[in-house]
Amino acid sequence: MILYDYILSPECYTARLMAALLGKRFEQVAVDFHPGAEHRGAAFRQVNPAGRIPVLVDGPLTLTEPAAILNHLVADAPEWLGQGPLVQEWLARATHLAASLGGARAHEMLGQPGDLDRLQADGIMWLRILEAALTEARINGHAFLTGPAPTIADIAVFPHVALAPDGGVSLDDYPAIRLWLRAVRSLAGFIEMPGIHRLHDLSPEPNNEIGGDPVVASA
Repeated sequence: MILYDYILSPECYTARLMAALLGKRFEQVAVDFHPGAEHRGAAFRQVNPAGRIPVLVDGPLTLTEPAAILNHLVADAPEWLGQGPLVQEWLARATHLAASLGGARAHEMLGQPGDLDRLQADGIMWLRILEAALTEARINGHAFLTGPAPTIADIAVFPHVALAPDGGVSLDDYPAIRLWLRAVRSLAGFIEMPGIHRLHDLSPEPNNEIGGDPVVASA
């Protein structure tokens, strides 16, 4: 497998993280997204005419959408698909987090155009939705977004939420989210990207009893 990759892209990190958690390897082809804008050039558009990253090439198959890449990576690990439609619902919601929190981060870090106030406001709305869902999950005794075990939904949502402070959106008011971020970071095989660190680099976790009994994430 070949991944066309940019180290600061949350979507590319999603693919790298999922592969690492599965113990899979692929060849990484670095794309000079910023400042070189290599993704807009004629050579890269031969790989993806839409001029977007990530791109995963696996033999004759070329995938250019993060959700499709995640689904493909776990094709032989169905436990990551969870049960019911909620996982796919959160894959769709991850695109809204990318547009809002990811857009704010791209504006602040890469100087990309956008209405920062609107991007931040939209991001906060989605954080509140996520906080409510994770609080309910914890009341039901679950450390992860759709149940007791992690799924591709957690991996799809994780990067833009973890990197929200880069776009000027604080996570201080979201204790359930911060506990969930720690649960994802504690997974065996977890890898870092710039701005997302291991547990030992973090401040003490928030109150572990949000709306119910303590939940201990399994590694």
